[in-house]
This record gives sequence, structure tokens and C-alpha cells, in this order.
Amino acid sequence: MVTSIAPDFPPERRLEPRQRWMSFTEFVVGGSVVILHNVYHRVPNEVPILFALGWISIRLRNGGWKAVGLVRPNSWWKTIVWAVMVGVLVIVAGQFATMWGERVWHTAAKGSSVLQTTKATWQAALGSLGLVWTFAAFGEEMSYRGYLLTRAADVGDRSTLSYLMALLASSVLFGYGHYYKGPAGILQSTVSGLILGGAYLLSRRNLWIPILAHGCADTIVIIAFFFGWVD
Repeated sequence: MVTSIAPDFPPERRLEPRQRWMSFTEFVVGGSVVILHNVYHRVPNEVPILFALGWISIRLRNGGWKAVGLVRPNSWWKTIVWAVMVGVLVIVAGQFATMWGERVWHTAAKGSSVLQTTKATWQAALGSLGLVWTFAAFGEEMSYRGYLLTRAADVGDRSTLSYLMALLASSVLFGYGHYYKGPAGILQSTVSGLILGGAYLLSRRNLWIPILAHGCADTIVIIAFFFGWVD
């Protein structure tokens, strides 16, 4: 991805040890919320919780969401084009990951209940689109890429290696955020997280790309389910 679509960031300063430990604590807390909800069902849905924690943390420590890429990109049309391409890649790679996972674990990946209600009526389909664009595309990307990935990268003082490790760690958590899908579904969501997070980093942290790509991918899937092109 080219830098012309990226927001203009000021040079990053090295973090003090105290700041890095604070980020580590935040990432552990956020990761615990993901596991406690999706695996053990001990806390409410993680996305509103992570969104609230991220909103407070990033505003107090970084000055606001602009610091993690939620800012007007240099080119909206290039951002949208790249996002559509990434969204299609998420679908294709996710299908391969699902098929491979089902062969390994001999268990079919479970679908979202949102997709089942989509088939009912136009109103249900429109409701599903509203849900995926707000809760999934915006909420999950702000939470997993904007917040958790950033805090994980802080631990390694935002070096290139730390961003790569943060990408892996946040993607695994994103996979477990879809624990209800089963092992093959977790793998598929992890791969999707790697692609969305990778696009975020390759675009120099243009957060709009994973947000729009996520929404685009889910929209394509909802349309396919509504018209009966897939089961």
C-alpha cells in the first residue's frame, strides 16, 4: 500500500518503562475480557467493553483516536479501493482457512446467527447490514486493531518487531473472539485478523482501511446469504 492514502503522523517518541508496563497491563486486561466472554461466558460481550476502555485509554494517553489512524486519509477514493480489495481477500483467505481447518479438526465451522436471520426479509437483511457496519466493522476494528494492537506494540516500544508481534497477538485474540464458530472458525477469524491488521500496518496505520474492509467483506457475505448463493 502506498503512503498517499495514509494519515500524517508525528514522529513517535520512545516510551518510558512505566508506559510500556501500563500498555502491557491494558493488553492483558483486554485479552482477558475477550477470553472471559467468548470462552467462559463470564462477562458481557467484549466489543463494547474494549471500545470503552480504548476510548478512555487512547484519549488520555495518546490524545484521541487520531493517534491510531482514525483521521481523514490523504485520499478517500484510494482508501476505499484498497479496502474493497482487502475485504475480498478476507473472504477468499477465510474460505481456504475454513476448509483446511475443517479437514484438520473434522468439524464444520459454525456460522453467525446474524446470517441466519438475514435470509428472512429485506428488513432483516438491512438490520444485519446495520449491525455489521456498526458493531463488527467499526466496533471490532476500533477495539482489536486500533486499541489492542496499539497497546501490544507499545510493550516493545513500537519497533517493527513489536508491531509484527502485536499483529499476531491481536489476531489470535480476534480468532478467540469468534470462539462460537469452533476450531475451524477460530482459525478463519484469526486469518481474517491477520489480513485486516496487516492492511492497517501496511497503510501506515490508516484505521479506515480495516474498518471499511471488514464492513465490505461482511456485506458481501450477507448479500450472498440473502439471495441464497451460499448456505
